[in-house]
Amino acid sequence: MSLGELKKLFGRHVSNLPGWCTNRKIVVIESDDWGSIRMPSMDAFEKLKRNGLDLFSLDAERYNKNDTMATSKDLEVLFEVLGRVKGSNGSNAVFTPVTIVANPDFAKIKNSHFKEYYYEPFTETLKRYRGCENAIGLWYEGIRSKVFVPQMHGREHLNVSSWIYALQKQDWQTHMAFNEGFWGFVPDKLAFPGIDFQAAFLLKEPSDIENHKIIIREGLNLFEKLFAYRATYFVPPNGPFNNTLNEILAENGIKFRSVAKIQKETIGYDNFRKSFHWLGQKERNNITYITRNCFFEPSQPGKDWINSCLNEMQIAFRMKKPAIISSHRVNYVGGLSLKNRDQGLSQLSELLRIIVKRWPSAEFMTTARLGEIMLGEE
Repeated sequence: MSLGELKKLFGRHVSNLPGWCTNRKIVVIESDDWGSIRMPSMDAFEKLKRNGLDLFSLDAERYNKNDTMATSKDLEVLFEVLGRVKGSNGSNAVFTPVTIVANPDFAKIKNSHFKEYYYEPFTETLKRYRGCENAIGLWYEGIRSKVFVPQMHGREHLNVSSWIYALQKQDWQTHMAFNEGFWGFVPDKLAFPGIDFQAAFLLKEPSDIENHKIIIREGLNLFEKLFAYRATYFVPPNGPFNNTLNEILAENGIKFRSVAKIQKETIGYDNFRKSFHWLGQKERNNITYITRNCFFEPSQPGKDWINSCLNEMQIAFRMKKPAIISSHRVNYVGGLSLKNRDQGLSQLSELLRIIVKRWPSAEFMTTARLGEIMLGEE
């Protein structure tokens, strides 16, 4: 093992030292982005690529080529994979789909001449996507069978104020993408410095916080309307978040929030404040922080994701931590590429098979249940 690999291994152990501990082999699988549009179709992808939109920066390529609304078939085959595996507690393997509850209403926004923003529940968006028309019934079935139990990601996976600003400024790239029902790219950095359309709570200026409070409140109320229960766990889209918003989260039923172990807290004007967090840390508004420590992204090429995730789980268990796995929707949907879905589910199936074989006492559970155990409420 090289010196660099030893340092990386040491860093993983150290990062799992602080925070809540348990001797139980708890496995949580959090999967972000369910409900959001991302790429509407391969026709849209090809048209945008031909017209010069950058769809390939950083990690965006795999999302823009593969990520879209989940079809009924996507959900059926995912549930089959999860339902085949049981942990020592008798529970199936389960996803916590971290869910976006709304998407832009493109028609209404255009009819307002881009002066107003409108959104629609993601259940309405589903009705316009081929193969998704009846998918919401599968969502409810996943909840009933306890293999797919949503928590909150955001009202939209979109920085509303920055996007509307770019549209009002007649930015050609933003309008070209808008015409295809798409926003998942980073606009020109010279014209729009510090803007990332996907980062819903990235502050352009501190005054954006007031609008973010409205978005959080409306989003959580819509979540309850769609699923008939209040969300208790929140994961900020793309990460950026101002911690003063914890107050509005707590007021609206959120008990747990995902946070990076080293957080770059957005404070406006492209400035950030660094802070350190750990699993089980209590914030002054009584929000309990949850930190991910394992990663499984088989749609991202160039890495053995099964063994990498298993190694991260081994470290977590060695340090008496639950294995909290981050694994985005893009790995399991086939609306743009059936090959993408089949490969992702095949690798997920193998990962789950090895987990229960290697750790017979492994317990699968949702993030919300883990949070309740951490608070002694189970």
